[in-house]
Formats: sequence, C-alpha cells, structure tokens
Amino acid sequence: MAVTISEAELTPTRIVAELDKYIVGQADAKKAVALALRNRWRRLQLPPEEAREIIPKNILMIGPTGVGKTEIARRLAALVHAPFIKVEATKYTEVGYVGRDVESMIRELLELAVRMVRARQLEAVQAQAAELAEQRLVDLLLPPEETPPADAATAQRRQRSRAKIKSQLATGAFDDRLLEVPVEEKPPLPAMVGMIGTEPSDGGAGFSDFLEKIIPTRVVTRKVKTPEARRLLAAAEAEKLIDEQAVIRQAIELTEQRGIVFIDEIDKIVAGEGRSGPDVSRQGVQRDLLPLVEGSTVNSRHGAVQTNHILFIAAGAFHSSKPADLMPEFQGRFPIRVELSDLDAADYARILREPRHSLLHQQEKLLCTEGLQVQFTDDAVAALAGYAHNINQATVNIGARRLHTLLEKVIEDLSFDAPARRGERHVIDAVMVRTKLAALAADEDVSRYVL
Repeated sequence: MAVTISEAELTPTRIVAELDKYIVGQADAKKAVALALRNRWRRLQLPPEEAREIIPKNILMIGPTGVGKTEIARRLAALVHAPFIKVEATKYTEVGYVGRDVESMIRELLELAVRMVRARQLEAVQAQAAELAEQRLVDLLLPPEETPPADAATAQRRQRSRAKIKSQLATGAFDDRLLEVPVEEKPPLPAMVGMIGTEPSDGGAGFSDFLEKIIPTRVVTRKVKTPEARRLLAAAEAEKLIDEQAVIRQAIELTEQRGIVFIDEIDKIVAGEGRSGPDVSRQGVQRDLLPLVEGSTVNSRHGAVQTNHILFIAAGAFHSSKPADLMPEFQGRFPIRVELSDLDAADYARILREPRHSLLHQQEKLLCTEGLQVQFTDDAVAALAGYAHNINQATVNIGARRLHTLLEKVIEDLSFDAPARRGERHVIDAVMVRTKLAALAADEDVSRYVL
C-alpha cells in the first residue's frame, strides 16, 4: 500500500527523493520542480492578502524527447494529489485557424478536479451508503406493510423479521435471489451531438453539456441478483449523500490553488521570421496563452476559474529554434529554465532496472502470469542499453522510448509461446539480445523506424 505523504513533509529534498524512485538522472529538473512545489505550500501558509500577491514561478524544460520531462511533471502532481493535465501546444491555434481554444485546457483541468473531489467524497460516505443500501435490500426482500402495526407485539415481530433477513444477507443466503432494482439514468445523447462540437469560443459549456442539463433522468427497473443489487443501491445512496455544490466549490479551489498544466512541444509554436500562414497562428497561440499564464478568468460550465496560481510547466526540444525565439512577454512568464541532459548507455541500463515498476520488472511480472519465469542478466541489460544508445545516435533520438520496442523485440517469441511453456525458467543474456537485435541495428533503413 502506498504511503501518503503530507504536504508539510514534502521538503525539496523529500520531493527529489520521491522522484528518484521513478526517473533516472535529471537532477537539475527535479530540483527546479521540487522548489516550485514547495513554494506553493509556503504561499498557502501566508495570510490571504499576502498569498494573493505571490505568483507561481512557471518552469520551462528544455531537452530532447524521451528523457523524462513529462514523467517528472506527472509524478510531481501525483505526490500532492493535484489535478494535472498534459496538452500539446500544437493542438491549439488562435481564433480564425482550425484548432482548439486555449482556454479549453483549463476547463479540462477543472473537470479532472471535479472527478477527483467527487471520488474522495464518495469514498468518505461508503460506509453510510452501504448501511442505507442494506436497509433498501431488506425492504426489497420484505416489503414494508402499508398500515402501521396494530400493537407493540406486531411491531416487534416485524423488527425481528427484518433483523433475521439482514443477518441472512450478511451470510450470502440471498445471493442467488433476483431483485427488481430501480435505477436512475440519463438517456444517451443523440449521435449527432458529438459532430456539432463542444468547445465554443465564448467559453460556454458546449451543446452536449447543455443537453445533459435539460434532458431529465429516467428511472428504469433492472432485474439483478442480490450482490449486484447491493452495488447499485450503494452507488445510488452514495450519490444522494454527495453535496454537488460543495464538490464544485472544492474542485474550483483545487484547480486554482494546486492545478498543474504541462504544455508539451512549446517549441513548435515559435513562428519563423518573415513567414506567414500557419506560422502566424503559432505566434498567435503564444498571445492566446499569455493571459492564462499571467492570470485570467476562464468560464466553464461549473463557474469561473482564476488561473493566477496554476503552475504551468512548458517543455520542448528546441532543435530548430531556441527559447529566446518565444515572445518576450511569454518568456518572462517562465522564469525557471532547466536543461535536461541527453541519455547515455549507462542511463538506459539504469532505466531498465532501477525505477519502481521498471521495464524489466513489468515484463517479468507479465510473463509470470503465464507461469513463466524470466531473468535478465547484467550483460543482457548492458547490451540492450548499448543498442538503444547506438540506434538513437544513428537515427532519430527518441530517448528512453527506444527501450520499449527493443525489449519487446527481444522477448517477442518467448512471450508468444508463453502459454505453452508454463513452468519453464529462462535466462536472457547478452547473446540472446544480440541475436534478436543485431540484424535490426545493422540495417539503418529499418532502425529509423524502430520507435
């Protein structure tokens, strides 16, 4: 079971230590995000009038693909259970061009926060909902009489009957009994709704959201066995116990104070000098993003969201451009800049073995489900790492993502035959790795397509 760490305990040193469990190297980037996260906690300890004046120090990560930029941001958000979304800058274009409205990323962040808060509240009322569901099950098995009991003796008999049924429910005596359970549900939206679009530029809720609000729920009766009836009734009772307005209020606060937006491929919205057409739109995306990172109000179907204290982390490889090519105002809103280093063979070897839920660990556990034991020797790991490094240097450098395909190539036949080889034990060494990958690595035309 994962250990929950309070925010007060998440010192910069502790944050880096937690990130080290999942990401190899990149000490500078880990230090930068650790400080950004700690500064958010520090701000929230201040009086409100002072806290309002402290803006987050957004981060610009510079480095090639596959070196851990996204993973650092994702793990950072998971540490503090903050709403986190990753978006690609190239999916957004300024008004007048085909693309998405930049404010939609904030709406998506809020929707995620709503789901997080609702999940927490549903978990908090599970015990109460289960008790209420139990009472409704008893009512279905022993429908209450329409008239009140004539005397105390009759009332006591009814109570004893209900208590007996309740105890039998606990032992599973009625598990095979079919019960008719009323369930509230919304009819499916018409198929054409999805073709109309849901992100109008005026920041409204979208046509589908509008229909969801005006189409009433309907009650349908489902005939299910008692265990499924218990689940359905508990879910219905839990929904009744949730204060939807409180969920929205908490979600908006969570988004505003702790939300993290990771904007990838930020280098792709740098406009080239003297160009027109789509390049102008790229420059326009920076202009449209600027109010968000500076602090503005975004309208959503749940209410207005202030972006002043949302942490923005932008990332890009900057192969054919440089951070200085971004708009000066946009650059100024990302004061923390860190360069992530390229990976070498030693890094790839560590990535294969060291992180929690490493690639080799995952593969060994998957094959173990078939009763097949697989062990990778140290020289096999070194060989895999060497091939990944060499192919990345000779073709397109996609970083650690190269390891996924190479590893699958090595164990492809073994994985295919695994159901028929239950009980066997296999040691994968450097000889097997070279046998599987030598021809692939030697053919540069093929290597360039190994993702």
